[in-house]
Amino acid sequence: MIQALQLIVALSFLVLIHEFGHFMFAKLFHVRVEKFYMFFNPQFSIFRAKKFNGKWHFKFFAKNVTEDDEWAKHPENTEWGIGWIPVGGYCAIAGMVDETHDSEQVGKNPPQPWEFRSKNVWQRFCIIIGGIFVNFVAALMIFGLLLFHFGMDTLPLRNVDSGLYFSEIMRGEGFEQHDKILSIDGEEPQDIADVVQWIILEGRRNVIVKRGADTLALTMSEDLGTRYLAAQNEFDRAERDKARADKSYQKRSYLLVTEFIPYVVDSVMPEQAAYYAGIEKGDSLVAVNGVLTPCAVEVIEELRKYPCDSVTIDFYRSGEPKQARLFIGDRAIIGVYVKNKYQYFETEHQDYTFWQSIPAGIKYGWDLLVMYVKQFRLVFTKEGAQSLGGFGAIGNMFPDQWNWFAFWHMTAFLSLILAFMNFLPIPALDGGYILFLIVEMVTRKQPSDKFLEFANNIGFWLLLALLIFANGNDILKYFFM
Repeated sequence: MIQALQLIVALSFLVLIHEFGHFMFAKLFHVRVEKFYMFFNPQFSIFRAKKFNGKWHFKFFAKNVTEDDEWAKHPENTEWGIGWIPVGGYCAIAGMVDETHDSEQVGKNPPQPWEFRSKNVWQRFCIIIGGIFVNFVAALMIFGLLLFHFGMDTLPLRNVDSGLYFSEIMRGEGFEQHDKILSIDGEEPQDIADVVQWIILEGRRNVIVKRGADTLALTMSEDLGTRYLAAQNEFDRAERDKARADKSYQKRSYLLVTEFIPYVVDSVMPEQAAYYAGIEKGDSLVAVNGVLTPCAVEVIEELRKYPCDSVTIDFYRSGEPKQARLFIGDRAIIGVYVKNKYQYFETEHQDYTFWQSIPAGIKYGWDLLVMYVKQFRLVFTKEGAQSLGGFGAIGNMFPDQWNWFAFWHMTAFLSLILAFMNFLPIPALDGGYILFLIVEMVTRKQPSDKFLEFANNIGFWLLLALLIFANGNDILKYFFM
């Protein structure tokens, strides 16, 4: 429920500022904006407001304005409203063929000076790109403010002296536990995010690792990215199956590579399995039911094999080996908090002044956008198409507990995605209009209203098909896969 709420709030905010970008530039060039709505409002609206005859007028849960309505007699003023379908929103610009006006409506009267179609190509270009511009700038501003308020903590790979833990797919590429990655295609990765981005998203193949006293060269497979997506999809299906069978089960994310740290107890939860078994702070778990688990990830993996069962754990306390038998509940946890990676290795924290946070936020947002664009190529593979998700997948990206940093960080990231997706040259998206405007700049010939309507209809159905496919993936993954 909290994830769904965060998704609705974030998307509503992003659509609102996106449409405000169009509104702002339309007003700048003296183009009328007939309606500005958050959410869609077929037949009726939850709320409507408009100023005419010198005062504001309001209506709640009212039918939409008709031509003989008093509100329609004042087209020079914008009607503001909230629709009843909590998805998207729109900004109805006078004289523009879009989802709010067809070619017949626009073309039944000669062009007026306050209409979109009467403006020169550069003015129309600015009005169209306004939404993308505002989403992009808003994302960079949010990232900058987050850096200003929270600063940034990083864990450089060079400080991880215990090496890395590699998943099965990475071990298949020749990695071994505790390997240290020195370079990828001749460049030193700064953190785990660089490793994943360069190997999986960018397809870099030549990796130099340090294994003990030796330095080795590994060559990644060309299809590693698609195999990673396939493994991730399979992992997600298994996690969904467990969650459906047990509503208290906490789903995990697929780990490709992470820091190799031991499972050391930081504190014990009262009246939990570890508490009754006599586990204490500082105990280091090294085996579960006889299976050696030198890495914290491996302890978690082994425990999850025995929900609602008893397990024997081996651990060290002050250098002495000990053993305990305990019953773990349906969530397959023993009831302790474990020391995290930041307690083992030296981290780097950087605070930012307000003026420093501006260029830092721009760089952070730009790097994130570049990473997203690079991984976009994987969508066009079979495995990438299967991993494509809709609103459910996006909602799951938010934490299940309200966290302001996580909320605003994800909102800024979605703002970048919204800007990028709207820039794609697909009719019905802003990018489609931009494409036609660029063609007009080159040919000096404006496309006809009929052509724009036809192109927008095709784009609309393509987008609807993509939306159905993506959300259908969510439904299939949850109920059938």
